[in-house]
Amino acid sequence: MLEIRPNCEHCNKELPNTSTEAMICTFECTYCKSCALEVFENVCPSCSGNFVTRPIRLKKIIEKYPASTIEVLKPKDLEKAKLHSDVHKNIPPEKR
Repeated sequence: MLEIRPNCEHCNKELPNTSTEAMICTFECTYCKSCALEVFENVCPSCSGNFVTRPIRLKKIIEKYPASTIEVLKPKDLEKAKLHSDVHKNIPPEKR
């Protein structure tokens, strides 16, 4: 089940379950839309995958299956992240 992390791993912006700003990669790395698309240019700095909008868990389901309260904060070295993004950003995710 999707973990639904409460914050951006890079800038620590709050991303509650209802946030439309949350983006995730296939390993559930969680970033705000600004970090995912502008800073990392749609290339996950951990796995090189792309980002998609994180789904919102419905109210009736979030009660039974709550979102995580454990914050993950792993700010990236922006120089290294830029080099990483430059290698992958022009390759479609399905061909990376």
